[in-house]
Amino acid sequence: MADDTTPDAGAAAYDAAGDPNLQTAYHLHRQGQLGDRQLLQLDPNLRRNPAQEVREDIESQILLTTVDRMAGWAGSQVNKAQSNSLWPAIFGLACCAIEMMSVTSSRYDLARFGSEVFRASPRQADMMIVSGRLSQKMAAPLRQVYDQMLEPKWVIAMGACSSSGGMFSNYAVVQGCDKVVPVDVHVPGCPPRPEQLMHGFMLLQDKIRTGEPPAYLQEVGSSESVQQYEQWLELRRTKGDGVFA
Repeated sequence: MADDTTPDAGAAAYDAAGDPNLQTAYHLHRQGQLGDRQLLQLDPNLRRNPAQEVREDIESQILLTTVDRMAGWAGSQVNKAQSNSLWPAIFGLACCAIEMMSVTSSRYDLARFGSEVFRASPRQADMMIVSGRLSQKMAAPLRQVYDQMLEPKWVIAMGACSSSGGMFSNYAVVQGCDKVVPVDVHVPGCPPRPEQLMHGFMLLQDKIRTGEPPAYLQEVGSSESVQQYEQWLELRRTKGDGVFA
């Protein structure tokens, strides 16, 4: 049986705190005059969970996550960066091109969204704005420019003519540039105002940020899109239409 004069190990641990009440409580606990529950109420340090504290301390200094969450976070950051740095390719075909030029002016300032750099080289662009009617003669150059663009790449069909042929329902105009290149966003209008083009651009940004793949990588795109273009091109060659002959 322990002597009352023997210093208690638990009480000695709290001498630094200078609290004599804790020492008295431990003395009474050894004598059996103070229960475990009462001692637990008097000494808050007994309610500490050292293992939990060590874990919380480690978690505050180390980032713990899973591979899936890390991949998702990295993907969201990449998508956000891509949506804020789209570089359009210059491909104005008709009157819609004038409205497209206006979005870079100080009145509309497309630079606020990170796309003020219109590139003349397709190898430095990742977004194509098809503005105006697409003639049969320009279809092949359009596809050539699109194939040379960086990946991932996106296409905006600006105006009714590039989206569906518009008022030009004849043999000379392609009835929608989606027959030549996969289109991500269609902007209606004849011609659409710069605000409409900027709205279409913001819709494209939302698609990129949510991780939606470009049109050429979707189910209806990719190899099917290339095959559809090749069939259309072969049809033009069989008919001997100008540059396709």
